[in-house]
Amino acid sequence: MSYPGYPPSGGYPAFPGYPPTGQESVYPPAGQYAYPAVPGGYPPAGGGTYPAAPPSAGYPGAPGYPAPGGYPAPGGYPGAPQAGGMPPYPGAPAGPGFGVPPTGPGFGGYPQPPAQSYAGGGPAQIPVGSPGGQAPSPMPGPPAAMIQCTQGTIQPAPNFDAGRDAEILRKAMKGFGTDEQAIINVVANRSNDQRQKIKAAFKTMYGKDLIKDLKSELSGNVEELILALFMPSTYYDAWSLRHAMKGAGTQERVLIEILCTRTNQEIRDIVNCYKLEFGRDIEQDIRADTSGHFERLLISMCQGNRDENQTVDYQKAQEDAQRLYQAGEGKLGTDESCFNMVLASRSFPQLKATVEAYSRIANRDLLSSIDREFSGNVERGLKTILQCALNRPAFFAERLYYSMKGAGTDDSTLIRIIVTRSEIDLVQIKQMFTQMYQKTLATMIASDTSGDYRRLLLAIVGQ
Repeated sequence: MSYPGYPPSGGYPAFPGYPPTGQESVYPPAGQYAYPAVPGGYPPAGGGTYPAAPPSAGYPGAPGYPAPGGYPAPGGYPGAPQAGGMPPYPGAPAGPGFGVPPTGPGFGGYPQPPAQSYAGGGPAQIPVGSPGGQAPSPMPGPPAAMIQCTQGTIQPAPNFDAGRDAEILRKAMKGFGTDEQAIINVVANRSNDQRQKIKAAFKTMYGKDLIKDLKSELSGNVEELILALFMPSTYYDAWSLRHAMKGAGTQERVLIEILCTRTNQEIRDIVNCYKLEFGRDIEQDIRADTSGHFERLLISMCQGNRDENQTVDYQKAQEDAQRLYQAGEGKLGTDESCFNMVLASRSFPQLKATVEAYSRIANRDLLSSIDREFSGNVERGLKTILQCALNRPAFFAERLYYSMKGAGTDDSTLIRIIVTRSEIDLVQIKQMFTQMYQKTLATMIASDTSGDYRRLLLAIVGQ
């Protein structure tokens, strides 16, 4: 199963501008900053909740999605409850106090989608109860018709003609100079599946490899971005993982970003593609490049066996919350395997209910407890999973923000997220970005990039 235009074993040639071998991402280390404060607290996420996607493509069904890779300093996210009380979130009115289901903007200051509405009337309520109290039997999720779907900024082009697009690209690269705008107009307005058809039509019509021609005409970040757009999505994830572990050093944040956020089907496809295209076993590469509890978490993620049942069992959520409390805050030391088991196997809707139950049992936010009990890459991995359970678009919005914040730009992270989310939930990511940082994603991209690279990025995000 070799992808057209890509070598069967050695992998795709290194991209110019791709993170140099052994160089860590520019993404800031854990504890360097707190989650950005928003006046009046975080507004409800505009994207609503998210349904189950088809098993072969798209993002999984999780009623809510989490936040990104910025990790607060020890002590938790702004507004995280401290022992002995549940203070209000920044700018929010005083809450009802400990033991009452959270109704504010989110746990520990983390933005969340608004409460789901059921056909029968009001919002779904997490049961109130003291630790160890009886929780109600499992409740069904909201009807599929009542959940707003995720949405990409790139949609399949209507009246698509692969041969016509191949001819446009050929003319744009033929002769002296290159018509970059013509190339941008095509690649930014075609789905990944349509780009694969263009690539095949180009070789049929001209007997030449489109990828090689593009590489000879382009350079730098715009080359990396266009080549990423022409990679099949599964191959691009597998390629990114391979290059994160290739050579000296490991880009752990890339491993976390991909393996801790993808659906079961996506992960299984990535694992198979990694084996077929690079002739390597991804688990063996992970074991060679990581260690300890972080290694175990990534191996768990590679199985692609997370429960994807959208029905929440509140009794199990209460039991898991109690189990996590006893494995961390409730004892001297930490039972890391317990955290790994719960966070690697439960569905995202189930984890969201567990986070809510935990705040009542521990009088503390679960993200804050992980801050206190773990450190380094395993902390980042566990928090990424929880953030995806609470608000997935917010996770990617934060990753994008910190790829551009400060001096320099982490272009590989910027490119990878824009490309991989462009057909899934980039519309919701843009909405969360604006709510979290009071500026649009397009505004920040425009101020941080230039030339054809800027024009192509803005075309993809829909500006």
